[in-house]
Amino acid sequence: MREVVIAGIGMTPVGEHWEISLRSLAYRAIRAARQDAGGLQPEALYVGNFLAIDTSQQANLACLIADNAGLSGIEAMTVEAADASGGAAFHLGFMAVASGLVDVALVVGVEKYTDALGPEQESAVAQAMDYDYEVMQGLTLTAQAALVMQRYLYEYRPPREAFAAFPLLAHANAVTNPYAMYRRAVKRETYEGAEIVADPLRLFDVAPYADGAAAVLLTTPERARDLPHPLVAVRGSMGAIDTLALHDRPDPLAFEAAYHSLRRACEMAGIAPGEVDLFELDDAYSIYAVLSLEAAGFAERGQGWRLAENDNLSLRGRLPILTLGGSKARGNPLGATGVYQVVEAALQLRGEAGANQVPRARRALVQNLAGPAASAFTHVLERYTG
Repeated sequence: MREVVIAGIGMTPVGEHWEISLRSLAYRAIRAARQDAGGLQPEALYVGNFLAIDTSQQANLACLIADNAGLSGIEAMTVEAADASGGAAFHLGFMAVASGLVDVALVVGVEKYTDALGPEQESAVAQAMDYDYEVMQGLTLTAQAALVMQRYLYEYRPPREAFAAFPLLAHANAVTNPYAMYRRAVKRETYEGAEIVADPLRLFDVAPYADGAAAVLLTTPERARDLPHPLVAVRGSMGAIDTLALHDRPDPLAFEAAYHSLRRACEMAGIAPGEVDLFELDDAYSIYAVLSLEAAGFAERGQGWRLAENDNLSLRGRLPILTLGGSKARGNPLGATGVYQVVEAALQLRGEAGANQVPRARRALVQNLAGPAASAFTHVLERYTG
């Protein structure tokens, strides 16, 4: 396999983009990434998207996006893995370049959640779950996460207020991220006084769905050697699945797909999980952030919440997470989230994260999940030194 580097990155602000079409949103991220990569011409396009076929009534999305971006004649395909679609698309782009299939691959994650309203939106997002045994019984992704959190509280008896640390950290980091949806810090009293969305999940335990697009250009170090900015190498990238229906798992608190994808990605990179400087984990719900830390081996089962103590997870802590706000404060553009995570980690490794910069960041873990880790994609990124 060949070495693969991230030559260009681009993203749009996350938010409610009522006035921008799906294709135009993707184009803005593509244009930024191509400019950042010195105009490199992609030979293949991989689009991570979850909802377009239902909320935007648009299939064959990759063809539409490639055509709209003036990329006629290239290979283009849409990749769907629910809210892990962005991570899956990045994985395919990496494999295309690493295998020698293409020299330059463009990966785009894009979502227009606001193209539908109310019950139509809920029905579309619920497709991430098992339709026969979960959706038909009235379960939603948020209710599913609430059940997981209830079980965690029952099994391990952590203080309920311990989960506040994760959204509070996300919002604090988002204050200085110009692409974030919510750029305001949140006080603990605000968290504790917020309404219950699905018991025991409070409002700030749930990442808000939103619109957004992010893009990366992948190529070989040789093709990118004349670029003026630092390169970021992709040292490992692997995916894994668990059962789709939560009730089919022997232990619903064991994120097995998250564990296996991370372990395999680290093995590919030749590192241990602890040999990283930051971890862009998936915080669609605060309980999932805790379970991801445990699955990665950074904490024992039932102890992941303790990692947030003593600023261990802050920008200058032992293991920085959610460094630009995560899904909770940046916003959760579902099928695009996995590409946003990669772009944000690349900014850290290039030393371009501004006020959010993790000191001396050299290596990052990025993990994107579908629901309660039904699918998981993990990548190991490293500042390229030649």
